[in-house]
Amino acid sequence: MGEEGGGRSCGTTRELQKLKQQALEYYRENDVPRRLEELLNSTFYLQPADVYGHLANCFSKLAKPPTICKVVGKNVLDGLGLLTLQVEIFCTIQNFPKNICSVVIATHFEVHENDLPELVEAEGAERLEAVSTAVRWVNETITKELRGMAPSNQAEVDQVLRTFFENKVQEDKERKELEKSLGDSTVPTPSPLISPPPPPPPAKKNGQRQGKKDTLTEKPIVPPDPVEPVLCGSMAIGAVSLAVAKTSAILGNNPLYLNISLLKHHQPPPLKAETKKGLNGGKRGQQQITGKMSHLGCLTINYDTIEQPLLLIQGICANLGLEMGTDLHLAINCAAHELMDYSRGKYEVMMGTHKNAAEMVDLYVDLINKFPSIIALIDPFRKEDSEQWDSIYNALGSKCYIIAGTASKSISKLLEDGNISNPKSSGLIIKHTNQTTMSDLVEITNLTDSKKHIAIFGSTEGESCDDSLVDLAVGLGVRFIKLGGLSRGERVTKYNRLFTIEEELVQNGTLGFKEEHIFSLNEEAEKATEALEAVATTAGELPEPPEPIFPTEVEEPAKT
Repeated sequence: MGEEGGGRSCGTTRELQKLKQQALEYYRENDVPRRLEELLNSTFYLQPADVYGHLANCFSKLAKPPTICKVVGKNVLDGLGLLTLQVEIFCTIQNFPKNICSVVIATHFEVHENDLPELVEAEGAERLEAVSTAVRWVNETITKELRGMAPSNQAEVDQVLRTFFENKVQEDKERKELEKSLGDSTVPTPSPLISPPPPPPPAKKNGQRQGKKDTLTEKPIVPPDPVEPVLCGSMAIGAVSLAVAKTSAILGNNPLYLNISLLKHHQPPPLKAETKKGLNGGKRGQQQITGKMSHLGCLTINYDTIEQPLLLIQGICANLGLEMGTDLHLAINCAAHELMDYSRGKYEVMMGTHKNAAEMVDLYVDLINKFPSIIALIDPFRKEDSEQWDSIYNALGSKCYIIAGTASKSISKLLEDGNISNPKSSGLIIKHTNQTTMSDLVEITNLTDSKKHIAIFGSTEGESCDDSLVDLAVGLGVRFIKLGGLSRGERVTKYNRLFTIEEELVQNGTLGFKEEHIFSLNEEAEKATEALEAVATTAGELPEPPEPIFPTEVEEPAKT
């Protein structure tokens, strides 16, 4: 009995000596004695509580780096009171879980103010399913996939999210194929129906001659492309990716835009206008310029001519002492896809005023010549009108930016195709939504930079007061940001964040305009300009590009 107890005692002694030796090696490797000595010397005159605080900070540096322990998805409301997704990140810090941050992602659904009630109800049900699916993905699978990962490793996190999304896409594809096969086996094949003969052409009246307009028929309008499918729940991917990036920034005590910038660069995170009288009812009998504010923060007004809203802005700038083309530039969101009258095959630029594609090119050229302060046209044609995009780019590509907004594909499709010039344009608007990760944003901006295209970071219609997209725009180094009008809290918050970042960059000495114009010609536009100069006979010199300033976007006016 004594020998057995003595053997156990010797074994315990050896184990204690081994543990002491390991502890001694750990303290020697991390130079803990010297750190404690320096700490005690520096806190000699401090209170005991302060000393303990410094000791805690010292030992906290030796602790395990924070890792993700839980990701939580929730249903919240956006700025319009519509359902969207919120994601929270919890990390294990010094053996305790801690809520680090939360983000809210905007949905891809467009907001239509005058939709029929049944359409609004159907879209509401679709939105509910999309958000509910995203919440389920986050709380059930994504939180398990990311548990234990370091939030600083954005590329690894995004790769996990991509793999998860690809599996969901494959599952959805297999489900649809199974439903189709079951439907084909149960539904009997109908017998072919004999189509009725086409109606005879209208009889021509006696004495009627076929005119020139009847013989020269215009080219039929191309029908709109089908809407690009969005996998239900995909917003979970983009939201979690953004939340992890924000978590890494907070843990590193850095602003989000700095972390995004380091991620992109593969670094680890540590003319005075003449005042026009009578524009606002100065002339008796003239229509008053009145309107209402849209959900995008834009004033929709009544107007008699296309130029009237621009003349109104000129008059306002003159009253404020601002010079158009110097202190203020304009970007017009043409939104041509909303102007198409498919029954006529023409664009309805004003109520009762229809123009074909060629006439639209002439309209834009005339508008830019009259108002050289316009430096960008967004979606001047539908994305299906590729020939018209070529025409407008060749005609105006040397004078202003031709931007593809709605006419552009989603970021995932652009990265898959590697072609950002379809339709032909000077640049595109990118948005953070659905399955777009931080790595995707870095990749698409690198692609636009390599092609000498400009990137405009834009917000979606269903916004929230989450101002992260401003940090994304600054960190990615895009040329412009498209936030909508200065109306409603969800947009004003983003403008205020932009001002805050500007102040920080000024204080750090990192903000300054480059020696380049805000409108710089790319190679194709330069060739077009040289060709124009070669054939010009009576035209003078081309106007100088505008100086660098922040442009103001003018949304499309409402039809009257």
